[in-house]
Amino acid sequence: MKFPDSFLEEIRARLPVSQVVARRVNLKRRGREFVGLSPFNKEKSPSFTVNDQKGFYHCFSSGKHGSIFDFVMETEGLSFPEAVERLAGEAGIPLPKPDPQYERAQQQRLGLYDALEAAARYFEDELKSKEGRGALSYTERRGLLHSTLKEFRFGFAPGDRSSLKSVLLGKGFSEAQLLDAGLLIRPDDGRETYDRFRNRLIIPILDIKGRVIAFGARTLDDSVQPKYLNSPETSLFDKGSTVFNFARARGPAFDKNELIVVEGYMDVIALAQAGFANAVATLGTAFTERQMELLWQLAPEPIICFDGDRAGEAAAARAIDRMLPTLREGHSFRFAFLPQGSDPDDLVRNEGSAAFTACLNAAIPLIDALWFREIGAQPL
Repeated sequence: MKFPDSFLEEIRARLPVSQVVARRVNLKRRGREFVGLSPFNKEKSPSFTVNDQKGFYHCFSSGKHGSIFDFVMETEGLSFPEAVERLAGEAGIPLPKPDPQYERAQQQRLGLYDALEAAARYFEDELKSKEGRGALSYTERRGLLHSTLKEFRFGFAPGDRSSLKSVLLGKGFSEAQLLDAGLLIRPDDGRETYDRFRNRLIIPILDIKGRVIAFGARTLDDSVQPKYLNSPETSLFDKGSTVFNFARARGPAFDKNELIVVEGYMDVIALAQAGFANAVATLGTAFTERQMELLWQLAPEPIICFDGDRAGEAAAARAIDRMLPTLREGHSFRFAFLPQGSDPDDLVRNEGSAAFTACLNAAIPLIDALWFREIGAQPL
């Protein structure tokens, strides 16, 4: 949604920069400005300044500079619309009414959110059923605790072709909505629609606000391929713009000023259970510019975890090429390589959280990863 300039100016007029910044920084007045310790870097002498008359803050140690909207985005990991909504509420200013066409589109999207939430609850209930015992046993073999299953809202999709469809149609959702949400498949030969997920362990995929937008599903029959199946892309779910566990990891990442990035959602879940709540996953996609921007919302230098074998080195090499065009001052990446043959899930289960922490501590900056790639490519 595009906000009118007059609306943004009204928020700025009602909220002095010092008032917004003071929630996170202990400010002291110095002449016409306020000064304090940088919220972005550790320092002993204050280099962070706020000027209410000019309406901006400036951090000399990190080079970061901006308005109240920039500050909330930088310190809380919010998008611009989220920051505007947050500050408008604080200023007591109602959000502008969207145009009718936008309103209709939003109502349609809300219907899809409702359908996906209803599906998530159905899958959760089925995991507790008699038919879901096999799925529950699988999670126990993977070492997952019941508290972890509850936190990540694990579920089970029965093997029947229309069990979810029947339940959600009975709740008043239309077949068109279920198709648009990616929950059903329509065969090309004109036969009736059927459930996309069958006999699979289900893991909801959430957006940055914590709403269900898709599902990841692991087969419980190893003869069935693919082993992992995601929802198709929909009006709510764009795989290249989604980071798994973003909403849950936001707070812990800010607290630690560190973000761990792995490939799959099972790795994220295993790490969260082992105490690494600041982990996210890219859902197996090549890094996109949108995903990198989301990662930078949570930490200025996320740590990307790769397997320590040749495939991991090759993946890191490809990632470097996608990262370089997007780099900007104060934002980069680090690379952590795991022991050969181990993924994060294996490592924390077999060797404990200390072994994974050691890998994180050995992470190298992007510039070093680039250097090692180049000198290894050919004799100098």
